[in-house]
Amino acid sequence: MSSIFGDLAPLRDRPITASQQLKTAKATYKSIRADPGHELFNSPLVNLSELGISGAPAYALAQTAPYFVSVPGAPETLMARRSVADKLCRVNARCVPVGLELFVFDAWRPAAVQAFFHDQWMPQFLSDLYPGDTEEETAARVTQYWATPSEDASTPSPHSTGGAVDLTLRWIDTGQPLWMGTQFDDAHERSHIDHFERGIDETSFSDVEARASRRLLHWVMMEEGFAPHPNEWWHFSFGDPLWARLNGHDSFPFGAAQPA
Repeated sequence: MSSIFGDLAPLRDRPITASQQLKTAKATYKSIRADPGHELFNSPLVNLSELGISGAPAYALAQTAPYFVSVPGAPETLMARRSVADKLCRVNARCVPVGLELFVFDAWRPAAVQAFFHDQWMPQFLSDLYPGDTEEETAARVTQYWATPSEDASTPSPHSTGGAVDLTLRWIDTGQPLWMGTQFDDAHERSHIDHFERGIDETSFSDVEARASRRLLHWVMMEEGFAPHPNEWWHFSFGDPLWARLNGHDSFPFGAAQPA
């Protein structure tokens, strides 16, 4: 039987593996420094929409759940390093023949936006959700999803490098996203990339489809050289500290980026 997913169909059946390796890498990547001598260190940010990549800047839109606020300083243009944008274009080219495309929620992120979520919004949200937690426990929960803002150009947070993107897959003709099991930015264990690999109700259409969709997104990005985030099915990066740790590098090419 032919599949609507065409040549991509086998990726929906390939399990996501090595989650513990990813979590170990995430716990230690902050010890790696950017290499200012790398040829990509000062490479420019480019507008993703001008290259045909679809998306909407989630943090600039007051309609984005669960925040429902236009975050001060959030860029209205989705930008990434040119080498990252080129990779996204190649992923898109692979998906378009079956009617799919990438849809980006967030890419380059200024330090002010990182600080808003890390220092204000997420601690308050988690304190309300887990009222019995200590400040230390709340802080630990925050860092599962939001990297600590950094003023040191050699140790930037992933999104401030322009090498990290948050995205999903959607159908081109309808704009309908594939079902991934949670919404974007859901700070819950269900967002971990291997959640549906650890046991699902095989009679649940939702569970089965979420597992298949995550596998497809994971592998089209991985096969283009992106690194995944263990706790966020939507987050992938290239050239940043997490990517470097996962690939055994002692440094990474992208420092903190700024638009031209």
